[in-house]
Amino acid sequence: MTDFAVTWDYRCPFARNAHEHVIDALRGGAGWDVEFVPFSLGQVHVAEGDPDVWARPESDSGLLALQAGVVVRDRFPDRFLDVHEGLFALRHDEGRHLEDPAEVRQVLSGHGVDADAVFDEIGTGAPLATVRDEHTAAADRHDVWGVPTFVRGDAAVFVRLMERPRGDADLARRTIDRVLGLMDGFPELNEFKHTSLKR
Repeated sequence: MTDFAVTWDYRCPFARNAHEHVIDALRGGAGWDVEFVPFSLGQVHVAEGDPDVWARPESDSGLLALQAGVVVRDRFPDRFLDVHEGLFALRHDEGRHLEDPAEVRQVLSGHGVDADAVFDEIGTGAPLATVRDEHTAAADRHDVWGVPTFVRGDAAVFVRLMERPRGDADLARRTIDRVLGLMDGFPELNEFKHTSLKR
């Protein structure tokens, strides 16, 4: 049974922060069963009357990487956490382009994944359909509108974590446990946001 699900789009820095916590905690031995759910920020921002991004995937800067992530998640699960982290790093640490096939291929190959196999799968259209279906299910079932959203049972919570774990698995596990604890033990808390950041 899945302990929780969490949405992602590689373009979002807050998704990067949250997913790094999940990744580092899992690498450090956290026993969670996590469902990673692709969610397109491009689709969320489609204007009324405009065609969905699914009909014009080449126009959206995030869909290629989302599809690659889904293929690795489903076909190469032992490499997923590394590739997942690598695609976030491509955008946020290296400032490179998620829509560039050559750069996405480099991330895949750099983490031991057959890039040709991934792109052949993308070429079938099946990964785009998976992204569309999982995005739509999250929006319809849980009113998800952004990333990262944690889903646990019937509860769904959008979370912004301001710091990265930077390889600290204990910190990462405590952070995610706090998120889950609030979801389970304090559902009355709907919004808790600092008015300014002391940095």
